[in-house]
Amino acid sequence: ALTVAMFLVSLESLISIDIESISFKIASSALSIPRLIEIGFAPDAIFLMPPWTSARRRTIPVVVPSPDFLKRTIPYLIADGNLAFVQARWGYLNVDYSALTAAQTLALDGHFVVEHLGRNRNGLLMNFNGTAGVWRRAAIGAAGGWQSDTLTEDVDLSLRSQLGGWQALYLPEVEVRQELPPQMAAFKRQQARWATGAAQCLVKLAKPLLRGRQESSVSPPGAMPARLTWPARLEAVLHLSVWIAHPMSLALLLLTLPVMLGHVPMVFNLTIFWLVALGPMVAYALSQRHLYPDWLQRMRYMPVLALVGTGLALSNTLAIVQGLLGRNLPFRRTPKFRIEGRADRWLDNRYVLPFDWVVVGELALALYALAAVVVALLMGKYLAVPFLLLYVGGYGYIGLHSVRDGWAHRRFRARRRRVPVVADS
Repeated sequence: ALTVAMFLVSLESLISIDIESISFKIASSALSIPRLIEIGFAPDAIFLMPPWTSARRRTIPVVVPSPDFLKRTIPYLIADGNLAFVQARWGYLNVDYSALTAAQTLALDGHFVVEHLGRNRNGLLMNFNGTAGVWRRAAIGAAGGWQSDTLTEDVDLSLRSQLGGWQALYLPEVEVRQELPPQMAAFKRQQARWATGAAQCLVKLAKPLLRGRQESSVSPPGAMPARLTWPARLEAVLHLSVWIAHPMSLALLLLTLPVMLGHVPMVFNLTIFWLVALGPMVAYALSQRHLYPDWLQRMRYMPVLALVGTGLALSNTLAIVQGLLGRNLPFRRTPKFRIEGRADRWLDNRYVLPFDWVVVGELALALYALAAVVVALLMGKYLAVPFLLLYVGGYGYIGLHSVRDGWAHRRFRARRRRVPVVADS
């Protein structure tokens, strides 16, 4: 039977919370949220755990479950004692805010509708997404508890629990709406954190995954310990390795110019590149067709997603290197701005991120790709031109969007400082 089901939400979700005022009273000492994060608690892993919490409430609805969310999820945990967690599908509060947020929904829908459903219904390992889910407390303890040695502690815990014999369930019909990052710097930070965490989980869990079992885990009561099937093992390792596409993409761009100048044939490599690119596009189209009657209209943001996915390569490559080499990395949260409609603003929010100097490298790569386009045209390598233009557009879009955001925020702050203050008479 279910003893305790913990509804995991972000700090600013479901119950509105002021980050500066909330504290956890543990062993008669109050720890602030920044201190909890410093010692290893990621924001998505800090539970709402009465009676240990006290908070001054403030409305920041960035994760909004439906009123019947618990009624639609907890019964599955009660009915199946081997079930560790139930994951719902993400919806979105600000999908129509900008081309950037609309493009993000294509990628996330592909993940939740195609990847999650395919993994969960075919006996493969499925990761928990940090929010929009319910966990069984016994499963958390049996897997070794929440651990702070990766930045994606949700992925880490969910894989460890399944390695121990626990099961996961995905409910695509249950939707929990989230706020998508409207600022390019915030979006890049989120993606970089996920890339770093995936690399850390790969280093930590590759051996247990290939063995098919986590020896230190405790299996569900009454369940016979069993090793994962080889398809499940290999797919889980590949799942954690998927972010390697970014350093490969970056290396491909940097090598293209020397390859052209060295007159090395490129037809085969470019053909493989375009064939590989078709897979995600098909997944995104299938997810949109499944979810929305106006799916064709939503697919018009596919070119934006292609540019974003290409332009993130530098930032995510640096994040992956950090994940592979770094230890005790800080958790850098994705700022939330309470953006729900086009009329909402984030420029005056105190959580706006400053200019990131990685942008200079991204703009430099856009110029490098543009130079490669010129060389390709002069040498008659016309098949390489569309490929290189994707890099020009991708790095240019990411870089210029970041510069525009930073400039707009700087101008807004300058105007606000110039507004005269009228004293009371």
